[in-house]
Amino acid sequence: MTDRDNTYRIDIVDTVTVTAPPDKTLLESLESQKIDVQYHCREGFCGACRTTLLEGEVEYTTDPLAFIDDDEILPCCCKPKNHLKIKLGF
Repeated sequence: MTDRDNTYRIDIVDTVTVTAPPDKTLLESLESQKIDVQYHCREGFCGACRTTLLEGEVEYTTDPLAFIDDDEILPCCCKPKNHLKIKLGF
């Protein structure tokens, strides 16, 4: 987290680096910065937003019901706990 603006850095492989506040879901943060992320339910049910987490940690606002591998996260229902490096699945 940076002291200056209370945000986390999100490095998106092969695209761009953005910032995310700790009080918004990762999906909300990405959308606010015009990053296209596939999604359907916004509640961790469908898994459409499945994303590979390469570095960092997230915390879930609700337990995801969709199946995810150990190296995957659901941006619709998680918030960053520190700086992240992710690979979007599109």
